Amino acid sequence: MGRGRVELKRIENKINRQVTFAKRRNGLLKKAYELSVLCDAEVALIIFSNRGKLYEFCSSSSMLKTLERYKKCNYGAPEINVSAREALELSSQQEYLKLKARYEELQRSQRNLLGEDLGPLSCKELESLERQLDTSLKQIRSARTQSMLDTLTDLQKKEYALNEANRTLKQRLMEGHQVSTLHWHPNAQLEIGYDRQQEPQHQTGEAFFHPLDCGPTLQMGYQTDPLTAAANEAGPSSNNNYMSIWYQ
Repeated sequence: MGRGRVELKRIENKINRQVTFAKRRNGLLKKAYELSVLCDAEVALIIFSNRGKLYEFCSSSSMLKTLERYKKCNYGAPEINVSAREALELSSQQEYLKLKARYEELQRSQRNLLGEDLGPLSCKELESLERQLDTSLKQIRSARTQSMLDTLTDLQKKEYALNEANRTLKQRLMEGHQVSTLHWHPNAQLEIGYDRQQEPQHQTGEAFFHPLDCGPTLQMGYQTDPLTAAANEAGPSSNNNYMSIWYQ
């Protein structure tokens, strides 16, 4: 009794789907191999699972060559001459080798400058490396010194500018103070000059004017009557019938 016809639709059961994928994948790869051997055909097979895993088969030595051939045939690109292609590949390979050697040499030189992998170097190579380091160190020190000198020069210029600004502000402040003093006391200088001019006159005036040797003529308060004074000098008997008088 033969097998029934399988309905072509997605298998919903995950386990059955994985088992079926593995069986049919192996069968497909086997068929592709048989086709390439029996018919001497160039076969390339690429399979991606639902998880993104790659399965491939190619009857030639390189899958890339087969894909390039497919692109050329599919898009109608002209076929390149075999000799020109080989020359291009050889030139690219030589360029790649040169760049690789240069890269390795630069890496080795960098390690040597850092003091690593110095064992394989000879005495001459070590001396050359030492001279190179001395030259680099001198250049670095010279650049640092020049940078410090430039910084010092800039600071000196800033200091000079600040001193000039300070001096200008100080001068303006003094001028403003003088103007304010003259505004509030406009006759101060004139009075000072006038006093200085009058001093000699006062000194010369003292030589002409002298105080008078006489008593004051005006007396305030109680004054004694001449008659009363005479009676008092005469005695107490002469003052019985006399009353003193207040003069105002």
